[in-house]
Amino acid sequence: MIEPTRRQTLGGLAALAALPASVRAAPPAPASLDALARKGGRRFGSAIAWNPRSMDSGSVQNPAYAALVQRECGLVVPENEMKWQWLRKSPDSFDFSAMDGIVGWAKASGLAVRGHTLLWHRPKWFPGWLNKYDFGANPATEAERLLTTHIRTVTARYGAIIKSWDVVNEAIDHDRNAPIETSLSRAMGSPEAVLDIAFHTAREAAPGAELVYNDYMSWEPAHAKHCADVLRLLEGFRKRGTPVDALGIQSHIEMFSLDPATGVGPYREREWRAFLDEAVGMGYRLLITEFDVKDKALPSDVAVRDAKIADYTRRYFDLMLGYEQLGDILAWGMVDKYSWLQGFAPRDDGREVRACPYDDAYAAKPMRAAIAASLAAAG
Repeated sequence: MIEPTRRQTLGGLAALAALPASVRAAPPAPASLDALARKGGRRFGSAIAWNPRSMDSGSVQNPAYAALVQRECGLVVPENEMKWQWLRKSPDSFDFSAMDGIVGWAKASGLAVRGHTLLWHRPKWFPGWLNKYDFGANPATEAERLLTTHIRTVTARYGAIIKSWDVVNEAIDHDRNAPIETSLSRAMGSPEAVLDIAFHTAREAAPGAELVYNDYMSWEPAHAKHCADVLRLLEGFRKRGTPVDALGIQSHIEMFSLDPATGVGPYREREWRAFLDEAVGMGYRLLITEFDVKDKALPSDVAVRDAKIADYTRRYFDLMLGYEQLGDILAWGMVDKYSWLQGFAPRDDGREVRACPYDDAYAAKPMRAAIAASLAAAG
């Protein structure tokens, strides 16, 4: 190594002194959430949309939003563009234009892509034609053809880039405490038949990919029965030899009331750990697939809300990151104004839900710091 001369050293110091004060004092950029996650063998990512009609959206077309995702994330997932009602407008046609756009942008950005979802097993989210479909004289055969054609077509198109698929999304009927009935399940004879065929077909079509059952059970008291229903579903998969690799935990965590003891939303830590222990005990890996926070019970004051949300987030992430079986972590959006919760779970006071790691000015919030701290501690 050649040591610098005294003149070179003084010259360098003089050049540094000549820089504007704002530049000289600027701290180094913080590690991205993805970089922190990778220290623990995981990746951090986010949902993103394709919206050529407007740049004012959480989409590839919004340069500021796209840049934020590129800076913080290692992978993305389409918010809606792979769901049947977007992708398959009729039984015999597919429209891949929006999904192709996301995949092309992700590849150019060096980002991986998750697949969401090959089957959202709820009639409410089926395309209209599928709810009314005439399955003909051999309904089971025709229903299986429709389902397997869909899965094979989508996985064939994106299998080179997508290595983790939400094969089935939200299959539980909470009134029956059992898998939900759909037009497909009535044609095939049972919901279990549909789910099993979906996973077996995905395994054949994407043999090296991670196959995920994705659902919104959570650690709040109101989700106790849902957790039990999901465990029964997971047990059934194992008993029948259904090839499911992982449980996707959406993690739309909720504060619809406050616990006086903690000041944040009530949560069932012991019971939630028991749920996770049962899932991993059956051999399932875990993912956080759609993280955000519902803040309905918190006061209007933004500083107070952000502090409580960060506290709740840190508690959740510290617990989840304690599981070595936890893989990738994805937020369901990065900027508050574009969160689906603004319409789905609005606040009673009309204020914007503070759901995401960044505010509308693309400034990092305490939630972002809480996630970073948990990832750093776990790594």
